[in-house]
Amino acid sequence: MSSLAWLLLLVAGTAIAHPLDYRIDTVHSQVLFSAGHDGYSNPVGRFAIARGWLRFDPDDWAASKVVADIDTASADLGDKGWDGAVTGRNFLDATKFPLAHFESVSVQKTGTQTGVIDGRLTLHGLTLPVQVDFTVNRVGMTLFGFETIAGFSGHATLDRTRFGMTAFPKAIGTQVAIRLEIEATLDRQAQYDYQQAVARSARSRARAAAQH
Repeated sequence: MSSLAWLLLLVAGTAIAHPLDYRIDTVHSQVLFSAGHDGYSNPVGRFAIARGWLRFDPDDWAASKVVADIDTASADLGDKGWDGAVTGRNFLDATKFPLAHFESVSVQKTGTQTGVIDGRLTLHGLTLPVQVDFTVNRVGMTLFGFETIAGFSGHATLDRTRFGMTAFPKAIGTQVAIRLEIEATLDRQAQYDYQQAVARSARSRARAAAQH
C-alpha cells in the first residue's frame, strides 16, 4: 500500500475517533418557556443554559446523546417582578434548586430531519421522563471554516404540577410549553470538560456547606 493510502487511512481513522461530540454554545442557544396568564395571554420567558454537550451521528441517530444543565435563576420574562416570582419559592425555588438537569435516554429518527428524544429532566428536586421533538437544522462549517456547528430546534410540554410547582393553578397555566434553539460546536473534549465542570461545582458547594 502506498504512503498516500496509509496517510488517508490514518486521517480517516482519526476523524472517526471522536467526530461527533459537540459543546453546547451557551451564547447562541436558547431555552424559551411559555405558560398561560389567567387566560389573557401566554407570556414567553427564557432560560440560559449553564453548560452541556451532545453527540450526534448523522448516520446513526440512535447513538446520539444530549446532556444539559439549565440555570433556573436566569429566568427572564422582561420584568424583575415576574422574574422574581418565577424563580421564587412558589415555583422554581432557584436558590434551593439552581440547576435543572436534562439527560437523554434514547434518540429516535422520525423523518429526514426530525427525531424524538426520550430523556429525564430533574427540576425542582424531582426527576421525571420528558419527550422532546426536534429538527436537525444544519450541520456544517462556519463561514470562515474555523469551526463545525450543529444546529437544532426542539419543543416539549411540561406539566409543572408534576414537578411539585402547584401554586396558583388558576392564574398561571400548569402546562408549560418549551422551545429549544440549540447550537453546538464540534469539540472532542466536550464530554470531559462538562464532567470536570460538574465536579468543580460539586466541590465548590461542598466547601460552601462546610463553612456554614
